[in-house]
Amino acid sequence: MNTPQTFEQFYLKIKGNRWYWLFSIFCRLVLAYAFIVAGMVKILGERFASGLSDIHPMGAYLEALHRTGYYYTFIGIAQVVAAVLLLIPRTVALGAVLYFPIIINIWLLSYAVRFEGSIVTSPLMVLANLYLLIWNYDRIRYLLPLKQFSDLGIVQKPTKYSTKFPFLFFSGVLITVVLTISFARFGYDVMPRNSLSDCNKQFENTRNEAVGFEFCRCIHNDGQLLDECLKEFEISIEK
Repeated sequence: MNTPQTFEQFYLKIKGNRWYWLFSIFCRLVLAYAFIVAGMVKILGERFASGLSDIHPMGAYLEALHRTGYYYTFIGIAQVVAAVLLLIPRTVALGAVLYFPIIINIWLLSYAVRFEGSIVTSPLMVLANLYLLIWNYDRIRYLLPLKQFSDLGIVQKPTKYSTKFPFLFFSGVLITVVLTISFARFGYDVMPRNSLSDCNKQFENTRNEAVGFEFCRCIHNDGQLLDECLKEFEISIEK
């Protein structure tokens, strides 16, 4: 038995379990809500995360994006369209495909500038999106670079779901959430945080207090690039 056939047997088992189905609905609702809120901010012409300073690494990006005019509005429309498609059962697969490149971009951006506002939520949203893509494998598999396809067809909703609780799967979900939060909290030696006071707090009463305060000033007062401030910080603590 080849790999695609093995996966499809496993896939059919998952599609027949009520708990996996409920989790797919949860992912759809959460992802849709997040993009409707974020998208409407852009459509209405407001700057996203307006509380961030214009010289903050993420704030500078969002300010520049806000000034792009109709491109900014277009992003908001794309987010709302993806969200609405997720809410409609017949268009979930299309919504998941449209949603994926947008949320991947947000995730990478959040990690690149170490933005607290989405450094936890964005990777979890990527994983939730991946789950929906896998859940709709029967509809999107023709986009995959496979030489041949089985006669799986479109999997119909079962007349009766299995109610066996998938402890292993949901344990994995819980562990993933904990690891994501832990990485956001402890994965970086230094974070720019969202304000000067919050940035300073991570260095208070530590051996790198003076150097850390200088890093925070570099970000929040001088408006220097994150990489430059990090480089100066690393050189200072090595002295």
